[in-house]
Amino acid sequence: MEYNLPSEIVKDLNFGDSAKDRIIKGVDKLAQAVKSTLGASGKCVIYEDARGMPVITKDGVTVAESVVLFDPVENMGATLIKESARNTVKEAGDGTTTAIVLAEALIKEVNKPEYNSNTIREIKEGINSGAKKVNDYLKENSLEIKGDMLQSVSAISCNNDLVLGKIISEAYEKVGKDGVVLMEGSDTENTYVEIVDGVQIESGLTSPHFITDIDKQRSILENPLVLIVGSEIPNIRKIQNVLEFVIKNNRSLLIVAPVSQQVKSAILMNKVKNTIKINIIDLPGFGPTKMETIKDLAILTGATVVNEELGDDLDGISLDILGEVEKSVTDDKNTILTTLEVTEDVTERIKEVQKLKKNEKNGFLKKFIEQRLAMLSGSVGIIRVGADSKVELKEKKDRVEDAIYATKAALKEGIVPGGGIALMDASAKITAKTIGEKILLKAIQAPFYTILDNAGIDYPDHDDQWSKMEGEGIDVVTGGEVDMIKSGIIDPLLVTKTALKNAISVVSTIISANCVISNMRTNESS
Repeated sequence: MEYNLPSEIVKDLNFGDSAKDRIIKGVDKLAQAVKSTLGASGKCVIYEDARGMPVITKDGVTVAESVVLFDPVENMGATLIKESARNTVKEAGDGTTTAIVLAEALIKEVNKPEYNSNTIREIKEGINSGAKKVNDYLKENSLEIKGDMLQSVSAISCNNDLVLGKIISEAYEKVGKDGVVLMEGSDTENTYVEIVDGVQIESGLTSPHFITDIDKQRSILENPLVLIVGSEIPNIRKIQNVLEFVIKNNRSLLIVAPVSQQVKSAILMNKVKNTIKINIIDLPGFGPTKMETIKDLAILTGATVVNEELGDDLDGISLDILGEVEKSVTDDKNTILTTLEVTEDVTERIKEVQKLKKNEKNGFLKKFIEQRLAMLSGSVGIIRVGADSKVELKEKKDRVEDAIYATKAALKEGIVPGGGIALMDASAKITAKTIGEKILLKAIQAPFYTILDNAGIDYPDHDDQWSKMEGEGIDVVTGGEVDMIKSGIIDPLLVTKTALKNAISVVSTIISANCVISNMRTNESS
């Protein structure tokens, strides 16, 4: 009897210390490549892209993503650490290098021989309890951003570039706390800020197939028409005339509506064939003001909301219900619309909502009304980045993007002393009560020593407590000891917390593993 065996990939199994050592080796290799970029004196990294062209960057997550190790087990270790960087940039927009430095330090500390007698469960519980203490300490010692602090945050995230820092902080000052700041290329070598009318709505990508910007994982539509439907679009026939119009006239289309899977599949088939430029997002808003939020969006875009549940006939849909915006940018969480102009209808709508807010006594409902008002009256700051060469432009864009997110994070939750000092202070002020807490408090010193090392400053790594006053540290540019906040050396609280959380998450996974299964390479099976 003849059997047809399934064609499966042969696996290589590694167990215990052997597996762990190779994982840690991969973590170490990746960290060595990334950590040199940390701090004001951090160095750039040159890597080869898929076309064999050299790329210069100081962006931690960009460096990390460029690394693929030959050894499959080592590569797993590197890939897991990359995940902490990816999650950090997704949640806070910055702090990727810090997350990797913390993860490496934590793994090395956990695997010291003196902790071999402790169970993984004990260590993990201690690390988690220590993390809560550290977060509480950071929150208690954070400050609301004000004055020149905004420019300092921007400048630090731009590799201590005061000019770029000033441009970014000016953008946020102009759009206000509820405004949005984006980055685009400039037609010249100059970098400047352009303020336009626009809005950010909490409605992200509904399918990765709508992505047009692969690097940034975004869908970008230029001058799209806007279709807003308040009820589900059940089949493609309902919007066929709209689709035919945009295809015939070479226009892009943004659909804001719940759509059936049948409709989405049909549209994606045409999208893949490049016959239509389109994106679909869900209706914005939630809670008791959702329908009013949808109407707000319609007024902003010049569209008319169609809703079959309210008696509208989707079969009789006409082209005059379509709105229009200058540009739409959608990532995994939000969509930013650059509107054409502030019409009288928008002005009147703002007055109505302001009156509604004034008369509303319920604090819960007032919050939703404030969100609507922010959307209606928001603006978008576009930082147009220019440079003398493509290589310089890529590196500059990386820095500006980090700074935009860092500044936003600082505005959201406040700031803490920078240069690794906030975590150093936490390490000194918190008393470790378990082995896991001891491990964590030692590991969080790593960003401070890495920043000094990158600046060529030799500072002894003592096991005794940090002896300086809280908030005091070293300015790596001058080498002097300073009050970090007063000197403008600051970090967003959100970035620091997020980097720590994601580092702990991935390390907890790694230390729990006792077996690593990898695909067998051809030369390994011969």
